[in-house]
Amino acid sequence: MTPEQIPEDRFEVGIIVARRRLKGPWASHAWLPIEALPAAPETAPWTQLSESEEEATFYAGAHEVTLHIGETAHYRDNLVSGRPSLWVTLHATSEETYTVASVTADPYEGESMAEGIGEIVEAVPMPPEVQAKLLAFFEAFHIERKFEKRKRDRADPEALARRAPGTQGKPE
Repeated sequence: MTPEQIPEDRFEVGIIVARRRLKGPWASHAWLPIEALPAAPETAPWTQLSESEEEATFYAGAHEVTLHIGETAHYRDNLVSGRPSLWVTLHATSEETYTVASVTADPYEGESMAEGIGEIVEAVPMPPEVQAKLLAFFEAFHIERKFEKRKRDRADPEALARRAPGTQGKPE
């Protein structure tokens, strides 16, 4: 494989977020990542794109997606899922402002990011151009690993019986 044929392991995407009006008594609105653009446009971060009574959309800015050779099986799982996605994390920088903290194509990393407190994590549809980059990376670097179930050592009941009472689990 020549250097020109090696797929990118990092690229930028543009992130679109929405500020949606809520009807509950505890909050007036919620922020939510809603779309990823296949490239970062020449637009200033937090430029308002549209506004209606229920929702305002903003271009939140560009963020780099990094691909790792050891995660190619995860990327395959994402691509064949029926709904390839990018997971976008928004981090509050103050009460009313957010920044794009991370974007990943690894569904398992995205799931683990959603377990954090105080972060907004959402899966957004992966643009076809990004799907093509992910597929090229997968095809170039994936090595199928055979699953081998570990065999457990059988316990020796005689050795367990020889231990003195009260020493269970303590080194001799």
